[in-house]
Amino acid sequence: MTKAELIEDIVQRSGLTRAQAKAGLDAFVASVAASLKRGEEVRLVGFGSFTPVSRAAGLARNPRTGAEVKRAASKTARFRIGEALKTSLN
Repeated sequence: MTKAELIEDIVQRSGLTRAQAKAGLDAFVASVAASLKRGEEVRLVGFGSFTPVSRAAGLARNPRTGAEVKRAASKTARFRIGEALKTSLN
């Protein structure tokens, strides 16, 4: 599902206008990103949680040449599915 498809689904399910649905989705994404950037976990009970993760610098290997490459430290996020969502999928 693309962002446009998700917005259309929100419009169909909620009765909001397309502009309102897009604004709501954009605000949600911005809020989650800001919280993760501050190092805070975002927990949506029943859906799942987004957790910020710091990856240390280290060595990686170029798969084509086999040469070692220095990898810079970076930040990323992980998602852990909630029990209610997991149950609804099975």
